[in-house]
Amino acid sequence: MKIEEVARLRLRNQRLAGRPFTTPEEVVRWFGAMQAQEFPVAKWSIARRLRGATNVALDRALAAGTILRTHTLRPTWHFVLPEDLGWISELTAPRVRAFMRSYDRKLELDDAVYRRSHALLRKALGRGEHLTRSELAAALQKGGIVAATQRLGHLMLRAELDLVVCSGAMKGKQQSYALVEERAPRARRLSREEALAELASRYFASHGPATLRDFMWWSSLTSADAQRAIAANGKRLASDLVDGRRFWFTLPLPRPRAAAPVVHLLQGYDEYVVAYTESKRALNVAGLSSSAPRGAVSFLHAVVVDGQFVGHWRRALGDATSIEVRLLRPLGAAEKRALLGEVERYGRFIEAEPTLRGHS
Repeated sequence: MKIEEVARLRLRNQRLAGRPFTTPEEVVRWFGAMQAQEFPVAKWSIARRLRGATNVALDRALAAGTILRTHTLRPTWHFVLPEDLGWISELTAPRVRAFMRSYDRKLELDDAVYRRSHALLRKALGRGEHLTRSELAAALQKGGIVAATQRLGHLMLRAELDLVVCSGAMKGKQQSYALVEERAPRARRLSREEALAELASRYFASHGPATLRDFMWWSSLTSADAQRAIAANGKRLASDLVDGRRFWFTLPLPRPRAAAPVVHLLQGYDEYVVAYTESKRALNVAGLSSSAPRGAVSFLHAVVVDGQFVGHWRRALGDATSIEVRLLRPLGAAEKRALLGEVERYGRFIEAEPTLRGHS
């Protein structure tokens, strides 16, 4: 296997090429957890792997709680299914809590404070309440816990890691929190060994080919636990050496892509972009430099052609229906047509007709 093949295989395994899923829940289940850092565009990561999904449909799934948004795996937001929230958090939360320990000391947060905070949150969210962060901050302040901006963020993060709260339904344009016992009452419980095996199985099926270090970063697991997780899958996982590094994947490997170019507009925290560390080179084999001139407008999202990074895109400021791209190499005629098709697809998601700038 060559490094160029790795990216093409990932496109298929990440379901950015080939047969799409039919429901948002199927997408999230396939990945186990999907990074959801920037909520408005994070939903596009789910929709891009679906047939005909709209932003409104995803909002309905999140409001109903069939998909949750919470902190798990790493100290950042992820989409996860209610059935998977328990075992994923129980497996990975100890490592995340360890990462946050130095911040806890700076903010004067200890286990006693967290116990009091959790109790106040449970009381405020009892009887099926869904409350915004500012409403919960008021409840904490009333209970005698200082909940200034940064401190509040850590109090809520710890409550998510400890499976006290998770995402609730939107309240107007604000996100809310609800109790985990309400939103995920039938969450699966796995033994530690079962959870290790399941997490590795999900990761390498949806992200492979990938390395051990890629998996360690994505999952927050130690090297020893990550190796145990791979070993627990036995012959379900295979491996190959690529540029001197061992890449793991699930058999059978997906079929080769079609001859026509495939273009993706991926949000900056899409799993295809952020779920790898050691093998990020597979996304940019040509080594195209994405550095922008000092003072230039920042573009966060990635333009990808046949699995390779070729530039950035963003929703144009002041014009929500305009897509602006900054390309790092010229596109061929077929690639330009594919890019326009991708813009149209994004337009169906936001239910608008976006125009494209900067692609010539």
